[in-house]
Amino acid sequence: MTFLVNDPEKFPAEAVAGFAAAYSTYVQPVHGGVVRAGTSPQGEVSIVVGGGSGHYPAFAGWVGTGMAHGAVCGNIFSSPSASQATSVCRSADNGGGTIIMFGNYAGDVLHFGNAAEQLRAEGHDVRIFTISDDIASNTAENHFDRRGIAGDLLVVKVAGAAAAAGKNIDDVMDVATRANDRTRTLGVAFTGCTFPGAKEPLFTVDPGTFGLGLGIHGEPGISEHEMMSSDEIAQMIIDKLLEEEPARGEGERPYEGRVAVLVNGLGATKYEEMFVFYGAVKRILEERGLSIVGPVVDEQVTSLDMAGISLSLMFLDDELEEYWLAPADTPAYRVGTVSAGQGERRVVVEDTEETIAQGDPASAKLAKAVAAVLQAFETKAREVEHELGRMDSVAGDGDHGQGMVLGTTAAAKAARKAVEASAGVRTLLVRAGAAWSEGAGGTAGALWGGALAIVGAGLSDDDGADAEAIRHAVIEGARSFVTMGGAKVGDKTIVDASEAFADTLEKAGGTLAEAWESAARAAEQAAAGTADFAATKGRARTHGDKSIGTPDPGATSFAMLMRVVPDSLV
Repeated sequence: MTFLVNDPEKFPAEAVAGFAAAYSTYVQPVHGGVVRAGTSPQGEVSIVVGGGSGHYPAFAGWVGTGMAHGAVCGNIFSSPSASQATSVCRSADNGGGTIIMFGNYAGDVLHFGNAAEQLRAEGHDVRIFTISDDIASNTAENHFDRRGIAGDLLVVKVAGAAAAAGKNIDDVMDVATRANDRTRTLGVAFTGCTFPGAKEPLFTVDPGTFGLGLGIHGEPGISEHEMMSSDEIAQMIIDKLLEEEPARGEGERPYEGRVAVLVNGLGATKYEEMFVFYGAVKRILEERGLSIVGPVVDEQVTSLDMAGISLSLMFLDDELEEYWLAPADTPAYRVGTVSAGQGERRVVVEDTEETIAQGDPASAKLAKAVAAVLQAFETKAREVEHELGRMDSVAGDGDHGQGMVLGTTAAAKAARKAVEASAGVRTLLVRAGAAWSEGAGGTAGALWGGALAIVGAGLSDDDGADAEAIRHAVIEGARSFVTMGGAKVGDKTIVDASEAFADTLEKAGGTLAEAWESAARAAEQAAAGTADFAATKGRARTHGDKSIGTPDPGATSFAMLMRVVPDSLV
């Protein structure tokens, strides 16, 4: 467990601040993360990495010469918000375009995708690049739909070296694509990990066993095995990784049997254990006729205090080998000899707070009622935080309860500020949605933040709204979970509850409060019904039937929040 904690909700921000203070020759803090302390050559492609906190050195530890120019740091195991990403990208920009690199997770795709769209609208050349090295999370035919884990280091290192060599953005993207296509990872877990401030781990591993195919966000392995020797575990992992070894000597840039190797500790595995494991890895790979290039035995992509280990292989060609061995100097990864900083100190882009405009008195009155609803959301989320976390830990990463608390708290705070400024209901909902998205991060943060903004778009700051207008706006917001997340009813997601809610609210008669009561009951029934089938979307899908018997946490939290609304309606 994590012992040095003040306020668990502030732990990620305090960790980033302390990191930036400790490594001020390498990085400086900006809203949403860190960027290089020194300037980079004008016209150099900027590599921005990012994801949830709890994985150090990933991602802030890779910011420095020869690797990343900036890192976006979200909450524990949750993707950063779009506003955090845009802030870091603006400050990391060198005029050569920006590539945002991250593991292939739904929340990251949503938030970084939204950031890229916003930056492109401002005239920036921004690309997003998803890393997908984990062979446990999908089939070989669907390699680019896999999740990104420790292989992030290898792909980011190669891309950063290509950028430092002066490649243009298209060429850096090509190199990164080839690196990702040639990188494979598989890991094992011996214990679960524990959130800062929590007393129990997100999942447990039975004594005398280990989980194979773990995730890095508290997801348990996809299968359990009796404990083996280190040599036997190494043999098992290598056998599975080499099932996807490319043919040798083929293509324009042929692979000739040279591999970059990363033995990665997950947070609580001793270095001596990793060295024992690497000894077996080296022997087995060489027996297979493979030559190891630039091996790394280190903690690079951790999962808080998880005991476990992963092995990553990149099947090299001449160019990938050149960039893998190229010099880099960051707080957590160094190779060769380079300077920690270049030129003068980088000037970062400061965020400024917008003035909140007043709304029409009727709209401001409705905004005050909505603020009361959002405050009720926060109260409910805190009440059920641990229940939602337990639900999510069965086949997910266990952070849903924490994410709902962070999101509702941020939204309620933004709503209070809007009420103090006499804002209209549209402004209040848009600002609350942005705050929810930034406060929570992750897929749920993006979905809830977007939904509140859509409800707000259906209302006005210039006048009040009758019950029918409110009903229509809320239905549009509820239906947005489908369009934003891409899930459908039956995938075992929030959509199962949100669609039942929207359908019922649309058809129910009576007052708005009565119709909402009926819709909330429908959402509760739909959420409970998700216990009867397995997930086909999101992180839980990799765990087969393990989620059967447990309702979907996203659907459950949606129903819980909808239930508290009628008491707040006038």
